[in-house]
Amino acid sequence: MQIQSVKITPVAVPDYPLRNLKGVHQAVFLRSVIELTTDTGQVGISESYGTRRTLAALQRSAEALIGLDIFDLNGLRNRLLEALPDAGGINAPSALADHRVVDVVYSAIEVALLDLQGKWLNRPVSDLLGGAVRDEVRFGAYLFYKYAKPEEQPGEDLFGEVMTPDALVAEARHLVAENGFASMKLKGGVLAPELEAETLVKLREAFPEAPLRIDPMGAWTVETSIAMARRLAGVLEYLEDPTPGLDGMAAVAAAGRLPLASNLVVVEFPHVIEAACRNAVQIVLSDHHYWRGMTGAIQLGRMCEAAGMGVSMHSNSHLGISLAAMAHVAAATPNLTYDCDTHYSWTPVDILEGGKFVFRNGRLAVPKGPGLGVGIDQAALARLHELYLTAGVTDRDDLDEVRKYEPGFQRQVPKW
Repeated sequence: MQIQSVKITPVAVPDYPLRNLKGVHQAVFLRSVIELTTDTGQVGISESYGTRRTLAALQRSAEALIGLDIFDLNGLRNRLLEALPDAGGINAPSALADHRVVDVVYSAIEVALLDLQGKWLNRPVSDLLGGAVRDEVRFGAYLFYKYAKPEEQPGEDLFGEVMTPDALVAEARHLVAENGFASMKLKGGVLAPELEAETLVKLREAFPEAPLRIDPMGAWTVETSIAMARRLAGVLEYLEDPTPGLDGMAAVAAAGRLPLASNLVVVEFPHVIEAACRNAVQIVLSDHHYWRGMTGAIQLGRMCEAAGMGVSMHSNSHLGISLAAMAHVAAATPNLTYDCDTHYSWTPVDILEGGKFVFRNGRLAVPKGPGLGVGIDQAALARLHELYLTAGVTDRDDLDEVRKYEPGFQRQVPKW
C-alpha cells in the first residue's frame, strides 16, 4: 500500500486569553490536519502545528511522500531529509525551545502512516507501538492565569479574569468538577513567585490529595528556583523548567528539594544523556509532535527508563486527533510515571466524528478501533478552515497579543 495523495488543511480554533511567561494566547490557536490517501483509497490522518513554518515544511514535503510504502518509516525520514535539506528550527525566534523541522514533519506524517498501518492490519496503533499496558490514560487539569475574553473575540469565555490565587482555585474546582481530574498543573511565570506559591498552597488546601506541579517556563533565576523549591517541598510532586538552561537546572537539582522536569532543556535524544549524566533533570516530558513521532516517544520512554528518569507528557493547544495519538503513546509507554498534560479542556470545538472526547474521572479511554480509532467530521474541518481564512492569524505571537492588554509588557527570561 503506497501513498497516492497528500492533503494539508490549516485550521484555526477559538482560544482563551491564557497567560504564560511569553505573553498570552491569541483569539485562536492554529493547527494543521494531514490526510494521506493510499492507492487503495484508505485514508490516514494526523494533526500538527499550524504556524507558517510548519505548513510550509509540510507542503514542501508532500510531493516526496508520493509512492511511499505505508510501512517504510526509515524511507520516510530519508525522503524528508532530501526534501528539507536546511532542517533548521521550526519555532518562532521568541520561543523558549526549538524543534528541528525534519523531526516535526516526520512526526506529523508518521502518525498518519501508523493510522494507515493500523487500519490495514485491523489493530489499534498502540498495538503497533508494542502493545497497550493500560486501557485508560490519566490526564491532569491544566490551570492558567488568564484575562477576561474581549467581546470581539469568537466564542464564549470561561471563568472571566483569573489573576489571583483565589480565582485560580475556583477555576480548578470547575475543571475538576467537569472532568474528574485527580492532579493539576499550573502554568507559572505569570505572577510574582510569592503569589504563585500562595496559589499552590491554596490549591493544596482545596485539594489535599491531588498531585500538583508548576511550570514557570524558565521564569526564575537559580536562586529564586531554589527558594521556591524549598518553600514548596511537600506541596509539589515536581517542579518543571523553573530556570533556563541545563547549567541552571543542574544547580537547582543539586539543592535536592524537588524533582525537576523539563520539556525546554531536554528536547532531543542527546539531551537526555547529558541531563542524566549531570542529574539536572529527573523527569522528561514526552511529546510525539517533535520527539520523532509516536515511535520516537516510545524510544524516549525506554531511554528514560534506562537512565532512571521518570516520564510525563507535554501538551500544546490541540484537537482530538492529537489527543488520540497522545493516548496511544501513553498506553504503550510502560514507565509513564505521571499524569499527562493536556490543553483539551480549553478546546471548545473539535473536528472528530461524534464530537469531542470526554474525560471520565480524569481518564481518557484509549480508542479501540483500527489505527488511531478516530475519524474526521469533514463539515467541522471545513468550518475551522474557514475560520483560519478569516481570523487573520497565521503565526503564534503571545508577546504581541499580551501588549493589547498590557502595552508596556516586556518579555524577560529569567524574570524573577
